[in-house]
Amino acid sequence: METVNMSQPEAVVEVTAKDLQGPGVVFCPNPKMTQWSSHPKVYVDLSHSGEGRCPYCGTVYRLKAGEKIAHAH
Repeated sequence: METVNMSQPEAVVEVTAKDLQGPGVVFCPNPKMTQWSSHPKVYVDLSHSGEGRCPYCGTVYRLKAGEKIAHAH
């Protein structure tokens, strides 16, 4: 995971398929955040649009360009 510096005040984190914790989800806060215990752990769903926002801190998680989400059948 890498944080992308954007002009927006909220953080944007690009994730790869290997960063996913299940079919299309990541958790926030993630272990690489400086304040990883700043709010309860929540799962952010990226499976619909490739992007999701944490309801607590506003961090945006975005699937990196070219990455695919493996869907369970």
